[in-house]
Amino acid sequence: MQKKLVSKDTPLAEITLRKYERPVNLQKRDLIKKICLSVGLLQPGDSRDIIVDIFHVLLESKQPVNAEELQKLVIEYRKKRKLELRGIATSNIRRQVRRLRELFLVEKVKNEYRICENEELHRIFEEKIKKFYIHTIVERVEEYFKLLR
Repeated sequence: MQKKLVSKDTPLAEITLRKYERPVNLQKRDLIKKICLSVGLLQPGDSRDIIVDIFHVLLESKQPVNAEELQKLVIEYRKKRKLELRGIATSNIRRQVRRLRELFLVEKVKNEYRICENEELHRIFEEKIKKFYIHTIVERVEEYFKLLR
């Protein structure tokens, strides 16, 4: 019996966008969490929110940090706020940083991580996510729709 080949439709790019209420009276961690939820880095109701703290530590860091230092800073951050120490393994922190990098929020320079070009987040969103990433995805989806006349 011959195996039937099934093609895998692997996306070249993808982003999840969610709309929440206006950001009013949010503390910084809650604001970062809403950003992560809004762009699909965190799922609604997900208790594993280590990506929020990684992002927060990178935003607060004045200098680029390597993976080991980032892990240490995230652990300190979570302990200080009396949060569970879940997801703090080096491998998981690197995986979460990779997700931030894939969305152009974080970059790696000489084995250290920092916010992309030390730029303000709203500019990163405007220039890299909105104008480039989302725009190219929307253009490709339009191509598919145009072919179905």
